[in-house]
Amino acid sequence: MTALTATRRPRKQRTPVAFAMRIVLFLVYGIPILWIVLTSLKNSSDVLSDSAAFVFAPTLDAYVTVFQTSGLLQAAGQSFIIAASTTVLTLAVAIPAGYALARVGGRITTICLGLLIVLQMVPQTATVIPLFQLFGQWGLLDNTLGVILADTALLIPFAIILMRPFFRAVPEALEESAAIDGASTWRSFFSVVLPVARNGVATTGTLVFLLSWGEFLYAVNFLLSPGSYPLSALLAQQVSAFGINWPGLMALAVITSIPILVLFALTYRLLREGLTLGAVK
Repeated sequence: MTALTATRRPRKQRTPVAFAMRIVLFLVYGIPILWIVLTSLKNSSDVLSDSAAFVFAPTLDAYVTVFQTSGLLQAAGQSFIIAASTTVLTLAVAIPAGYALARVGGRITTICLGLLIVLQMVPQTATVIPLFQLFGQWGLLDNTLGVILADTALLIPFAIILMRPFFRAVPEALEESAAIDGASTWRSFFSVVLPVARNGVATTGTLVFLLSWGEFLYAVNFLLSPGSYPLSALLAQQVSAFGINWPGLMALAVITSIPILVLFALTYRLLREGLTLGAVK
């Protein structure tokens, strides 16, 4: 009995500070989400009524209206195309670049990392006008490809910085063993290094997808036809000079958030482990 007790894992102790922080985070993020969901189930007359803040007759009219009149499916498809394509292109650049920065040392790596940090700090608004002029010359205005390229350029520095610690965690002895067995550099990278760092690739890809799913600024500036807007821009269209349909706006916000919540729930453990590794390394 003593041996079994000794081998058991110690229970995690919840400190008062950690418990208090969880309560604060729950209030900060939970109350707005609850308000959004409740508003989406109200009539327009109940939104501004104090007596109907929590006690009201719920209705799904706002959701029915959103599905019937807002072009939701087309916008959702556009968001998925932008997010998926941006993720693929970003990983295609970030994986080899992150591996190179993880294996090459010295002053060159320090300079490259510094430049990546500077590029990551450039605000998105500062790139809109130059990219608009450039895409106008290339014929990419009002084209989904232009938004994808702009998002890819914006997220590549972030993805490279995130990928580097995962490749640094792969022992170089594995590559040396593959080289002794006659494997080329490319063969050892694809057959040895990349499978070991697959959690990092999945973590980076998930974060890039989540960030590009909410694309708004590039979409409203580079897509000249409102009918080709993604979901985030479709949300902004619900606010007009004639007022705001709050139940419809909140219903669209709930529907837009569902894919992100599902993806986050499926990859939560992977994201937690991957970001912890990146922070430690």
